[in-house]
Amino acid sequence: MSRKLIALDLALVALLAWAGYGLRQMWQAARAREAAEFRRKTAGAVPVAPLTPLPNPPAVVPAKYKNIADKFLLSKDRNPDVPVEPPPPPPPEPPMPALPVFHGMMNLGEGPMAFMSLNANSPYETIRPGEEIGQFKLLSVNQKEIELEWHGKKVHKLVDELLDNSQSQSQAGAPQQQQIDPSFRTVITPQAAAPPPEPPVAKGPGEVNQFGTASCQQNDTTPFGTVRDGFRKIERVTPFGRTCLWEQVGGK
Repeated sequence: MSRKLIALDLALVALLAWAGYGLRQMWQAARAREAAEFRRKTAGAVPVAPLTPLPNPPAVVPAKYKNIADKFLLSKDRNPDVPVEPPPPPPPEPPMPALPVFHGMMNLGEGPMAFMSLNANSPYETIRPGEEIGQFKLLSVNQKEIELEWHGKKVHKLVDELLDNSQSQSQAGAPQQQQIDPSFRTVITPQAAAPPPEPPVAKGPGEVNQFGTASCQQNDTTPFGTVRDGFRKIERVTPFGRTCLWEQVGGK
């Protein structure tokens, strides 16, 4: 048994020696080729083609990457078209209140003054340009036109449009109120409408006075010289003009 092991060991040693010798031969051959290559002279330099410069890369355009941003499913804001909500509309403007009532105006040399009230039932007050009455500011006024301002808007009206014509001044027994004269300079009190004149007719003598004569009635068409009810209609000439009366028949 020991002989076989010795024989095997000898065989392995011989194999190693042969492999080492072969490797040495290969190494020496490689060294010889290398030395020969260094000693070899080249016939000439091989021409090398010039290098073509690479073109400049194009500029980065974000629009080319739009599809990438739109289709990138891992990003919540992959849609660049963010909807923009329009601002809410402004609240509607409140309706304009009723215009104040115009009663007249006057100018005493210090600028015009208007007499105005909030409505027909409230007392009027003196308003100068630049002052306010209710929600309106008086800008200018004259005998024909008036200009007001409401929420930055100018309201131009004729004074006749702001007069109070709701109540008739000809109602019987209606209490009289002070108003402004149409000339817009003085305050007057309206008078009741005068009754229509009576038609002229023959009326005869009027009331008898203390002198025994009777007065002539208005619109009496009885001719002079007519005798009625014991009186004769006559005409006398006085220093103050002609006068009409009835005197008793037979009187002086």
